[in-house]
Amino acid sequence: MGIKSFIGKRVKSKKGSTELIKVSDYMTTKLITFKPDQSVMEVMDILIKNRISGGPVVNDDHELIGIISESDCIKEISHSRYHNHPIEKSNVEDHMNRTVETIDGEMNVFDAADKFIKSHRRRFPVLEDGKLVGQISQMDVLKAAINLKGTNWK
Repeated sequence: MGIKSFIGKRVKSKKGSTELIKVSDYMTTKLITFKPDQSVMEVMDILIKNRISGGPVVNDDHELIGIISESDCIKEISHSRYHNHPIEKSNVEDHMNRTVETIDGEMNVFDAADKFIKSHRRRFPVLEDGKLVGQISQMDVLKAAINLKGTNWK
């Protein structure tokens, strides 16, 4: 499987310093997820209704197996039109991205910001014991920066 986990450097807080701001403190835990057997048409409808650009694909054990995005859906629309195949028969499993990078929930949120810059990704799933527990987005990092009191960027 193509799941890659990125675990950042673990830094212990020094006495008197600002407490470590973890990814798990700012990640979204109420996620819209998809199943591999769902239709691409259903995914497109959910993406539009919820104003999201993609979501994790999980199996019955809530293990992450991929990501489906609006770009994946657009590729399928183009492919279906070119080959004159009905899109209704397309499912998530055939179009999701199986190579997924994840971030550890214990990682410093500002180290995660660096990971966003280097990877050009918009979001990272967060796993715990192999199960999907949340997702951190670039917007979540911005929220962490706004909520940080003082000028100490720990």
